[in-house]
Amino acid sequence: MTTPDILIIGSGMGGATLAAALAPSGKTIVILERGDWLRDSVAARDPAAVFGGHFSPGETWYDAAGGTFTPNNYYHPGGNSKFYGAVLMRYRAEDFRPLKHMGGTAPGWPMSYDEFEPDYQAAEEMYQVRGALGEDPTEPHHSRPYPFPPVPHEPDMVDLCNRLKAQGLHPGALPLGVDIDLWLKGGPLTFDGFPNTRGGKSDAETIGLAAALKHPNVTLITKAKVTRLVADAGRITAVEYEHDGQPKQISAGTVCLCAGAVKSACLLLASADAANPTGLANRSDQVGRNFMNHNITAVLGVSPFRRNRSVYEKTIQMNDWYLTGGPNGEPLGNVQMLGRITGEIMAAESGLPLFVSRWLADHSVHLMTMSEDLPNPESRVTLRDGQIVLQWHRSNWEAHDALNAKLKATLKKAGWPLVLTKTFEKRTPSHQCGTARMGLDPATSVVNPDCRSHDIENLYICDASVLPTSAAANPSLTVAALAIRTARQMLRG
Repeated sequence: MTTPDILIIGSGMGGATLAAALAPSGKTIVILERGDWLRDSVAARDPAAVFGGHFSPGETWYDAAGGTFTPNNYYHPGGNSKFYGAVLMRYRAEDFRPLKHMGGTAPGWPMSYDEFEPDYQAAEEMYQVRGALGEDPTEPHHSRPYPFPPVPHEPDMVDLCNRLKAQGLHPGALPLGVDIDLWLKGGPLTFDGFPNTRGGKSDAETIGLAAALKHPNVTLITKAKVTRLVADAGRITAVEYEHDGQPKQISAGTVCLCAGAVKSACLLLASADAANPTGLANRSDQVGRNFMNHNITAVLGVSPFRRNRSVYEKTIQMNDWYLTGGPNGEPLGNVQMLGRITGEIMAAESGLPLFVSRWLADHSVHLMTMSEDLPNPESRVTLRDGQIVLQWHRSNWEAHDALNAKLKATLKKAGWPLVLTKTFEKRTPSHQCGTARMGLDPATSVVNPDCRSHDIENLYICDASVLPTSAAANPSLTVAALAIRTARQMLRG
């Protein structure tokens, strides 16, 4: 293979969108993707298979105490977005500025929301987002309306909205990358958590990668596991990878690392050499640090007198407590629907008998609360004898407790007398980010605001690892917008 102009490692939301934005330039682009194509199968619409680990790669990660767990990360063209809930939500404008929380202060970004807004707009248009303006008092400025009207609320969700509005709250449409009619042609199930093998979700493979591969200058190599970056004199000179079990090497004028917050950090750490003993791009000692993973809790409002007849359910968000609600007016976070939990899903997740799970699922509404996890240099990803070690210190938990309490009281008042909660565990990839943080100061950050390494002139990092804050918003749209912004800066030279 001839040396490409640009090599992209990973084809998730960052890598695929970056490739799509760069492809029209005519530059030769090679994408290395660790996994293979996600094929359709009966298991793709089987709740027991999907939530029972059928699609899991079966990796083992370690925690700081030496315990092990199996993370819900996936390796396919499109990455984790093949299974995502398709929420494509902007950070609020306030998230780009320092913001005081109950658990500390979020540091903000090295750019303003207004500077970043055109990239959000471009990402929404690329990923065909369904949404509505004017419903959410925290919604930041949009230069244009959403490309498509929102995914319609099902009748029982309209009832829930009305009950929330009766309490003076502002439920509204959740911004989604879903063609619901196309999705439901594959079967009457929610899109949240199920693999997109029959169409309907705007994921990184069906949108970003598909757009990139229409160009003859773009090549995708699947089953290519990158193992090391080789550097010399401040440049990446080669990338080592295994392809179908065989060692390979490739060079490129520019290398873009887009393997995800955990894997990108691990690859930089694993590429340590004599000149870079703590890992590549790590003069700041920040690679792997500041790991963030939203505080998320599933909240079920249960009523024996009311049935939930919805199919997909995940269309509502509520941000009344996003910027305020704490004892001194501190932010608490976002509330949004989970995808419709069926008895089969609940049984697979909880271990309850199926008849119990079916009754509970059919007599409840299914929401989630999401609160910001603040950056902490001691929350970090490291390698121990080549194995991934995740040391995650949850932060801002007081705010999450307060958010859960507010939602519980609201649901009870709305007519669901029993409220059950379950906090997501560390094995759930609840929006991992922060391990190669963006910033202006090379002493305290890994990349600059263009996502270019401070240390290595031909290395860009463009995935959730560079996010300086987690906010309380699903990160997919922000990662896509960053990729569009990064592509523009790369092409400017």
